[in-house]
Amino acid sequence: MTTTDVSTASPTAVADVLRIDAPRPTPPSWLSTSLSFGWRALLKIKHVPEQLFDVTMFPIMFTLMFTYLFGGALAGSTDAYVQFLIPGILVQTVVMITMYTGLTLNKDIEKGVFDRFRSLPIWRPAPLVGALFGDVVRYTIASIIVMVLGLILGFRPDGGLVGVVASIALLLLFSFSMSWIWTMFAMLMRTEQAVMGVSMFILFPLTFASNIFVDPATMPGWLQSFVNVNPISSLVTTIRGLMAGSLELDQLTLVLGWCAGFVVVFGPLTMRLYNRKS
Repeated sequence: MTTTDVSTASPTAVADVLRIDAPRPTPPSWLSTSLSFGWRALLKIKHVPEQLFDVTMFPIMFTLMFTYLFGGALAGSTDAYVQFLIPGILVQTVVMITMYTGLTLNKDIEKGVFDRFRSLPIWRPAPLVGALFGDVVRYTIASIIVMVLGLILGFRPDGGLVGVVASIALLLLFSFSMSWIWTMFAMLMRTEQAVMGVSMFILFPLTFASNIFVDPATMPGWLQSFVNVNPISSLVTTIRGLMAGSLELDQLTLVLGWCAGFVVVFGPLTMRLYNRKS
């Protein structure tokens, strides 16, 4: 029907042609929208595979370096030390790469991509949650690499496959929750370098002033006080328990409390900054 025909047609005929009375399409759910943005994050890795360098080479480098540098001095042999180290180095490796969530988001903001996302009729936090979903895949890859290398070096978890899988699942949950901190910094900082600088300033004390590498009993009293309340220490203790088959429920509860705290505190702060971002 031509334009002239429409102008002279009855209202019913016009509605049939233009379908103005058709039902509105169902909006996508929060989950499907978030997964779509997660898939976008994975496609970026597909087109720029160098982004996987931090989750492939860093885990191998950290594990080998700390095993053979500190193993003989701290435990008398690398074989003995690797049983203590692998759960801790697994946590350090994955937690350290969570900061790249903030770097990636900050880059999208600088390019103006997020301005276009906010104009879409979708669940408001979907771009942020989707980016975190995509990073969970990166964390999983890093975790598998550390565990495979640990097994090659002689690590033998008494908790078996169930303990290892449960440990990785808990680590992924903790990393997802902690990543909300870096999304907040991505909204606050003007450049990627600033986000990285602040992230490293926070992560280095958390990971090195913990029970990842040595028993806190060998540390000065003032340092032990910090280590004992450090969330990374609680996570490492819980994962060591899961892998050893001797889980302490109070430690697991504490770690889950930290996860909930990160999301409850930094999630709303991030969304407030995201909504006000110009």
